[in-house]
Parts: sequence; structure tokens; C-alpha cells
Amino acid sequence: MSHGRLYQQRIKNAFDKKVRPCKFNEGDLLLKKVSHAVKDNRGKWTPNYEGPFVVKKVFSGGALILANMDDEKLLSPVNSDVVKRYYA
Repeated sequence: MSHGRLYQQRIKNAFDKKVRPCKFNEGDLLLKKVSHAVKDNRGKWTPNYEGPFVVKKVFSGGALILANMDDEKLLSPVNSDVVKRYYA
């Protein structure tokens, strides 16, 4: 039992060394990943990201409140895992 725990701890530490968490600040421009729940007739040519969006508020757990470029807020917060930086 203890050998299994030590092994998992070593694997976790090796993985955590390579992970660099993204830090977002208010005013950053981001692209949001499109959820493909609705079928699109463009097939594989459907865009994977939509945006750009502006970060309005950042929460400690990684949630973000985004707004359009016209300053219209999105209805629900998004997780920081589904966004990436937009470089203009």
C-alpha cells in the first residue's frame, strides 16, 4: 500500500514540475474555446475558438468573467482552462 502511494506522489511531483499555470489579469484579451454541442455544416472547417473577449473579473479558483469588445458581459463565468491569450 505504501509503495503505491509513494509511486503516485513521485509521478504527481514530476508532472507538477512541467505545469505552468496561466495568470490572467483584468483587461487581458482572450479567445474562448467553442463548445461543439451544436452541429455546424462547415464540418472540420468550423473555428475552434471565438472572440476576442476582455477579462472583466478574475476569481481565485480560476473562473473568469468575460465581456465582448462592445463591453457586453457574457451570461456565465468561464473556466480558465477553456481560454487562451489573444495577441493582437
